[in-house]
Amino acid sequence: MNNEGEGPEGQSFLNGIIYYFLSNKLVVAIAVIFIIAWGIMSAPFDWNSGRLPGNPVSVDAIPDIGENQQIVFTEWMGRSPQDIEDQITYPLTVSLLGIKGVRTVRSYSFFGFSTIYLIFEESEGFYDSRSRIIEKLNALPTGLLPEGASPALGPDATALGQVFWYTLEGYGEDGRPAGGWDLDELRSIQDWTVRYALMSAGGVSEVASIGGHVREYQVDVDPDALTAYGISLSEVFNAVRMSNIDVGAGNMEINKVEYIVRGIGFVNDASDIGESVIKDYENSPVRVKDVANVTLGPSMRRGALDKGGAEAVGGVVVVRYGENPLEVIKNVKSKIAEISRGLPRKVLSDGTVSQVRIVPFYDRSGLIYETLGTLNVALVDEILVTVIVVLFLLMHIRAALLIAGILPLTILLVFIAMKLFGVDANIVALSGIAIAIGTIVDMGIVVTENILGRLRSADAGESTLKTVYRATAEVAGAVLTAISTTVISFLPVFTMQGAEGKLFKPLAYTKTFALLASVVVALSIMPAVAHLLFKKKKRGFNRGRVAAAIFVAGIFLAAKSFFLAGVVLILIAAWTAFSYRLSQRHRDRVKRVVNPALMILVAVFLTMHWRPLGYASPLWKNFMFTFFLLGGWLMFFRFFRRYYEVILRWCLGHRKVFLSIPLFLVLFGGMIWLGFDSYTGFLPAGIRSSKPFVAMNHSFPGLGREFMPSLDEGSFLYMPTTMPHASIGEALDILHHQDKAFSSIPEVESVVGKIGRVDSPLDPAPISMIETVINYKSEFISGDDGRPLRFRFDRKSDEFLRDNDGKLIPDSGGQPYRNWREGIDSPDDIWREILKAGKITGTTSAPKLQPIETRLVMLQSGMRAPMGIKVKGPDLETIEGFGFQLELLLKRIPEVNPDAVVADRIVGKPYIEITIDREKAARYGLHIRDIQNVIETAVGGRRAGTTVEGRERYPIRVRYKRELRNTLEAIGSVLVDSPGGRSVPLSELSDMDFVRGPMVIKSEDTFLVGHVIFDGRKGMAEMEVIEAVKRVLDSRIEAGDLVVPDGVSYSFAGTWENQVRSEKKLAVVLPLALLLIFLILYFQFKDVSASILVFSGIFVAWAGGFIMLWLYGTSWFMDFSVFGIDMRQLFQIRQYHLSVAVWVGFLALFGIASDDGVVITTYLSQVFKSRRPSTPDEVREAVVLAGTRRIRPALMTSATTILALIPVLTSTGRGSDIMVPMAIPSFGGMTVVMITVFLVPVLYSYLAEGRLKKASIPRPEDD
Repeated sequence: MNNEGEGPEGQSFLNGIIYYFLSNKLVVAIAVIFIIAWGIMSAPFDWNSGRLPGNPVSVDAIPDIGENQQIVFTEWMGRSPQDIEDQITYPLTVSLLGIKGVRTVRSYSFFGFSTIYLIFEESEGFYDSRSRIIEKLNALPTGLLPEGASPALGPDATALGQVFWYTLEGYGEDGRPAGGWDLDELRSIQDWTVRYALMSAGGVSEVASIGGHVREYQVDVDPDALTAYGISLSEVFNAVRMSNIDVGAGNMEINKVEYIVRGIGFVNDASDIGESVIKDYENSPVRVKDVANVTLGPSMRRGALDKGGAEAVGGVVVVRYGENPLEVIKNVKSKIAEISRGLPRKVLSDGTVSQVRIVPFYDRSGLIYETLGTLNVALVDEILVTVIVVLFLLMHIRAALLIAGILPLTILLVFIAMKLFGVDANIVALSGIAIAIGTIVDMGIVVTENILGRLRSADAGESTLKTVYRATAEVAGAVLTAISTTVISFLPVFTMQGAEGKLFKPLAYTKTFALLASVVVALSIMPAVAHLLFKKKKRGFNRGRVAAAIFVAGIFLAAKSFFLAGVVLILIAAWTAFSYRLSQRHRDRVKRVVNPALMILVAVFLTMHWRPLGYASPLWKNFMFTFFLLGGWLMFFRFFRRYYEVILRWCLGHRKVFLSIPLFLVLFGGMIWLGFDSYTGFLPAGIRSSKPFVAMNHSFPGLGREFMPSLDEGSFLYMPTTMPHASIGEALDILHHQDKAFSSIPEVESVVGKIGRVDSPLDPAPISMIETVINYKSEFISGDDGRPLRFRFDRKSDEFLRDNDGKLIPDSGGQPYRNWREGIDSPDDIWREILKAGKITGTTSAPKLQPIETRLVMLQSGMRAPMGIKVKGPDLETIEGFGFQLELLLKRIPEVNPDAVVADRIVGKPYIEITIDREKAARYGLHIRDIQNVIETAVGGRRAGTTVEGRERYPIRVRYKRELRNTLEAIGSVLVDSPGGRSVPLSELSDMDFVRGPMVIKSEDTFLVGHVIFDGRKGMAEMEVIEAVKRVLDSRIEAGDLVVPDGVSYSFAGTWENQVRSEKKLAVVLPLALLLIFLILYFQFKDVSASILVFSGIFVAWAGGFIMLWLYGTSWFMDFSVFGIDMRQLFQIRQYHLSVAVWVGFLALFGIASDDGVVITTYLSQVFKSRRPSTPDEVREAVVLAGTRRIRPALMTSATTILALIPVLTSTGRGSDIMVPMAIPSFGGMTVVMITVFLVPVLYSYLAEGRLKKASIPRPEDD
């Protein structure tokens, strides 16, 4: 690379780009304005963009990592699960198995409906698969399904799309609950007004109803009256059916006017049905009301909703596949505001006006805003930390502002790229930006530091533009190499498939976007800005204009609530305007004061924004902690830099001792990862069983493995089950009792429970399944972004002040209000209180689940727990029996939480089976169909039509009176009319028995299946639990204690399968990525030895990441308090298992671990080329010279990477559960990898001295 010329003639394409932007600052200015405007428009954060039209990136809390699936739903009301399975589910499953791209078919047969999940390969398009299913359903052969059963495709959404749940409640004009509405009234309002209004909101796929009573016209027939009039049940049914019809009679012309003719015959109320004529009896009409009671009552229901212990009516809004959930929720809320004024109202008996109001109880937007708020806070904190680090190490205000300026521009470029490439913004995707902050800044540091160095050493007559260009071009290759290694390190993420691919590919995209954007900004925009900031200025050269512009910007920021930032700019404006009047000596003095003052000012701003000790601690304590924490690290870096030469010389003189340190770190890190036994497995069993070896195995068993850490959603989903025989009334009683108990917990904000299913194919739940959404209060009363609010506080009485209504008084200078009691320190503590309150006889326990987590688990495995065993067998009784055996065994395994082990109660539903005696039926001349029609109509009720009442529609149902069909004896007395005119009791035509049958029938690929779900004890990794269960089951089977019945097989399933699949993929792809990194290093240095030197830093960093994970899992690490705050709790120090999130953190580490080595090795090569040392002493002096010249940028890049991660490690908001595990490997690895600033020079000198010795050995002369 030729860097001598001022222009790019004859130089590389990259240098040409650098020179072009450096010479055309108007282009740079336009580009910056364009990036800022477009980036703000595309930003996922709820920024006030003013007049700029918002077109944000699609936003959700976490990615939809569920299977690529479609639902085929078939309703056949009144039919048992066995009938549904035999006549609908099985034939449909067989037919749908052959659709192209189908991987698995999961089928469920419930009472009255069938749900079939078709799991497609990930390569199949969502809407393409829907088209294929529709084609297949349309081509089903005639007679495959029973009459009246019509399969339909489910909504174009997944269960994760259930983003907004609400209830309908009556509120008074004072804004308080007023009640006064019956459940059937609220259900009608929901079904015919609210549901369709919300479905019209943009992006909504479905609005499903739940709870209350659907109105139904009930014709309850009296069999004695039928006998008296000689009327059959079928005649009543036909009369009702034929009394509800409108017709059209065309049109006619009268006096040249066209009239449309209608025959009006729809029933308007129950009396219209009662007046319908059945037949003429002795010259008098017999009407329906003469033989039956006609009323408007509740229809049979298979689901109910409860809020705080009382029945409620509500609905759920489902987002269409591919839509922006946050925007859809906004559209729904806008629609709610639009229709709220027109919702029905009534005057109650006490004169209160009660109007129906839509009250949300689960709103995904809150979680979205909180996760975005957590990331927003982390990003701002990281930027401020970076400014402090650069100010401290460079002691150059303009350079610090220049480097800090690269961050917002880079982030805005990332938002633009996300919008262009369709990458959704969520906690995982945006974490890619958070963990890339250090690397983004590194690019700016390397370029800026080299520019400053070149400007200091430049000739007096050399133009500033030429110096800036040469300095930028000099490091451009190293910058590209460093970025390339980091980008390459994330290639394994792009190869991930399934859930892990959906989860982390967005992160890989955003991190790649961030790295590429940082290169673009560092090599095109920064040099131009640096030229403006650092060029030699003549006295009075545009100072007034520049100072005025900075002053106006400062006033603007101060007015927009960015007070401290505004003050900083105002001070810079003052310095710009008047500094030239001072002598050089006075300017130097002022700088020595201004730099520390500015650092303290930024530290105060960081403290106010970060609050590391929490909002309960006063500001001065937070500031002192921030000051000493960052100051301690920075002083460490300062002393490291000061004594670097001394330490390096010692290392060069004691190579073997020094090299044993990184070797020990690598071996120790490997032992932490794989376990002590992996190093000693080759030793004899006697040695390995000795006390020291057993102790080491116990201390270093290897890291546990799991798929993903759980995301704290701010709410729990309590999902126990009742006994299969429980009726809807019994299940409701249990639900009422549990919800009242949950509501009594002080930390719980709201409780809404559901039994059964909502009216949607997305919710195939039996009556026995309880789902209770428990929203708990945040630790402190917080705003939408998750940051605590402050309220007026009286320090004398140590109490919060309240207004006349008893409400807290907002006060920006007050204290945050803590919602949780003493002793409640985490959501786990709240969950334990919930488990205690939820214990009721007749219900199972429930695994710890959350709304989104549950939907994802069920979408992936078809089970309602993250771990389970699928038992397949020839019949349901055998499957259930073996499942019970497994349940008993699992409860006794130490690694398993016994309260979470539940086997399916499959064959426990009581059935009344009416078996027709064909011989007896033949005697009376009756067909089987005739008898079955009577059973269906008299006992179950048969739909005879639907009323049309404006927009509303209600069914008409004919059946016997309740008291004549609610016992076995009453059913036996049902009369069947024979062709001979005789009414025969059903008991004379059939046998009736009580039997046990299935509540739900599950199958996979047509094979019957049952589930045994379980969970691990707290602190146990998923893979440890699974492996322990496998060992126990295998040993019991081998010992004969557990006998697997003939035809039965079992397999483990759950989210851990994603971990296994990702590990297998990483085992292949990760070495390839490391090889590519090595090749990039080789292309940079054109030397295998130099490339190996730099590459060695990756292994040291790898070990550092594992060591930090181990330290986090120990009980003594950081076990002390500062100002009464536990440091373990502050830094969230607990055991972290080796999840995919942690591996992604390692991948991020691999890319940046070699950066310091690249910087130092590049300069080492330059120094050796210029000096050409010929003796070992000269080699060591050259190494020391190169090291001391490049230690500052190397330390700065390490310092920014390490310190910028501290706010992430201490973040506690929504989403921190995922960010922290990703940050730990980078923090630990970069802390340890600082040893490479010694390792690379030592190895480089060792190789160079070896070459000298080799060259000094005289060659033997040829014979």
